[in-house]
Amino acid sequence: QVQLVESGGGLVQAGDSLRLSCAASGRYASSVGMGWFRQAPGKEREFVAAIDWNGASTDYLVSLKGRFTISRDHAKNTVYLQMNSLKPEDTAVYYCAGYFPGVRLTRSWRAYDYWGQGTQVTVSS
Repeated sequence: QVQLVESGGGLVQAGDSLRLSCAASGRYASSVGMGWFRQAPGKEREFVAAIDWNGASTDYLVSLKGRFTISRDHAKNTVYLQMNSLKPEDTAVYYCAGYFPGVRLTRSWRAYDYWGQGTQVTVSS
């Protein structure tokens, strides 16, 4: 089992940056692939980014590539989502999620076995 705890959300202004963190613990924490998803009010859950178990491969929602960066620190079992040039449309609850084995990247939320509690990101104009 893997437990995930997100942190780093908050209220920022358009153009600001924010870094989300997701700390993983448990038996497979260092072996899971990780992803970030977001869900805005009234909208479906949306894939944001993913990273494989060793950080060698990443994937992004095309419209976010260049502004968002996913990375992981194996020593800390933590995955990060660096978000730059934030826009009001980035406002959502952001969730980190994990899947095992974490070899192949996946954008499908159904493939993820473990989920964090979510952290709110609000971008004001």
